[in-house]
Amino acid sequence: MSQLLTIGAYETKTHLADLLRQVRGGQGFTITQRGEPVAELLPAGTGERRAGVNAALQMQRFMVEAPPSFPCDIKAMIDEGRD
Repeated sequence: MSQLLTIGAYETKTHLADLLRQVRGGQGFTITQRGEPVAELLPAGTGERRAGVNAALQMQRFMVEAPPSFPCDIKAMIDEGRD
């Protein structure tokens, strides 16, 4: 899917049929209200995929920002029978 385009709530309401045709073609939109993002208009089924990708990105950020407070040798833990 291509990058989400930003569109205001009023414009969304005014051009909904055209936007739905674009969404069917794979385009997604971030809908804003007074400049603040409030919703995403995405092709059916992509929301779940995006949620999974976002969860993985959040976990990667967490792992970088909060490294373990003690040395951790994963191979040694597996060899001891822990997983």
